[in-house]
Amino acid sequence: MPLRLHNSLTRRLEEFVALRPGRVGMYVCGITVYDLCHLGHARMMLAFDVIYRWLLASGYEVTYVRNITDVDDKIIRRSVERGTTIRALTDQMIGAMHRDLGALGMLAPTHEPRATEYVPQMLDLIDRLEHRGLAYRAAGGDVNFAVRRFPGYGRLSGKSLDELRAGERVAVAGDKDDPLDFVLWKAAKPGEPADATWASAYGPGRPGWHIECSAMSSALLGEPFDIHGGGQDLTFPHHENEIAQSEGASGGPFVRYWLHNGFLNIDDEKMSKSLGNFFTIADVLQRYDGEAIRLFMLRTHYRSPFNFSDRLLEESRTALRRLYGALEAAGDVQAAGRIDWADPRAAAFKAGMDDDFNTPVALAVLFDLAAEVNRGQLAAAALLKALGGVLGILQRAPRDVLQGVGAAGGMDETEIEERIAARAAAKKARDFALADRIRDELAAAGVVLKDSAQGTTWVRA
Repeated sequence: MPLRLHNSLTRRLEEFVALRPGRVGMYVCGITVYDLCHLGHARMMLAFDVIYRWLLASGYEVTYVRNITDVDDKIIRRSVERGTTIRALTDQMIGAMHRDLGALGMLAPTHEPRATEYVPQMLDLIDRLEHRGLAYRAAGGDVNFAVRRFPGYGRLSGKSLDELRAGERVAVAGDKDDPLDFVLWKAAKPGEPADATWASAYGPGRPGWHIECSAMSSALLGEPFDIHGGGQDLTFPHHENEIAQSEGASGGPFVRYWLHNGFLNIDDEKMSKSLGNFFTIADVLQRYDGEAIRLFMLRTHYRSPFNFSDRLLEESRTALRRLYGALEAAGDVQAAGRIDWADPRAAAFKAGMDDDFNTPVALAVLFDLAAEVNRGQLAAAALLKALGGVLGILQRAPRDVLQGVGAAGGMDETEIEERIAARAAAKKARDFALADRIRDELAAAGVVLKDSAQGTTWVRA
């Protein structure tokens, strides 16, 4: 069976056909790095990490682009609150993001562009939109996109302009011609930091959020490209606006397949700070191994609503130990060099993944293989490990997992000592917030610090 995926644009399952045989371009909207990543970010990142892995396992050469938004209103406010530069804040948050994602077993994307590196490309795109009559300069210095001048706006969300107007989520600025119009270039405001402002033909300012992804994706993947992904909450207005500005500027198609992962809930309620159920990835890593969290998320289809609870996480931790127990029983298991997809068990795994990346079906095959091993069919262990690797699990030494060794998320002693030295430097500089965050990061990786008059020592939890 060929790979089929659910295209949010057409609202149906479609056979995937790459624009260029054997090669795939995929762009995923990444993180706005003003704070630590939370569980919703983990849900989205994992969904597309699995898609990336399956495309690679299917023999495609994949160019995977996942952007970083490193300038916006929240970042500016946070940098001012902390009395630091935007670059210092975003560098710190990007480092924390990479540690979190590494603990969850995420592969690095091919490219991870920062928005601030692509401002010239954004300005070029705005210029083309202005020349095509789709952008206008507002009295206050902003440049806006004229939504009603772009035919077909609303295709992704499936709503008419009037329906979208009735459900408009964004506060209407006084210098917009229409409430649905969105900003492409934001004029600089008095008192904003210098590192949040760029010179342009429209005056000093910075790009709007939506224009970033259009500029970065086209610069790195060209137009059109194969797959664009992100969380379901980005469908409107962000992805709708990307389509409008990209196709408005080029006059041609932007993306062939749009993929969106489902929402995350905490104990059947939406995650919210006001409800007291808001968790960062680092929070959860303090209590659970990264691979157990990964397995937990794999047990729900990426498009389905995902419910997070301690009870379900405990079940996944037990399930992970069951899989590793089978590998331990089989002795020194080496993953199969090449997976024989004609093997009925591998074929069942492939059928699940080719059906819109159905990880629950694929995991069921792994548990069937573990049962075979436990019945004495030890040869099944090699396939179990190989197929687990496709999903990013079961690659550690079984004994280490079963004995609780290596819970430090892959951190070796050198890395731990480097983080301790960075914490000491932060304390010396009286940046106690940073020192506390480093301690928390190490705790999340299973490293416990003990301070004394003689210095800091550490042990693995």
